Amino acid sequence: MGIRLNSVFIAGNLTRDPELRVTTGGTSVCSFVLAVNKKYTQGNEQKEEVAFIKVVAWGKLGELCAEYLKKGSGALVIGRLKQERWETEGGDKKEKTCVYADQIQFLEKPKNKSEEEEYAEEEAPF
Repeated sequence: MGIRLNSVFIAGNLTRDPELRVTTGGTSVCSFVLAVNKKYTQGNEQKEEVAFIKVVAWGKLGELCAEYLKKGSGALVIGRLKQERWETEGGDKKEKTCVYADQIQFLEKPKNKSEEEEYAEEEAPF
């Protein structure tokens, strides 16, 4: 058997305030979306690509995220990929890959006002 590894390290800024919920069993779960961007040069042109990554944090970690993070906050997330699957009321099968957080380091907000405005204007597609 080959090596199986499911570890993710991502750093970015929240696109909106985190959402904290409590399961029927009493467990806290917090979700938020990170905008992770990469700037590069193609020919003489500056380009940027942005990925929107859903992050899910459970228990005390989720509660801390809800308390200390907000739209525009920076976060470094260490976790694992998880594929969420569900069926719509119309019977369509849907799936989305997100990151289930094991550790989160809260980072400072961007100091540059234009960066902060950029994250505030962008909305994740989900």
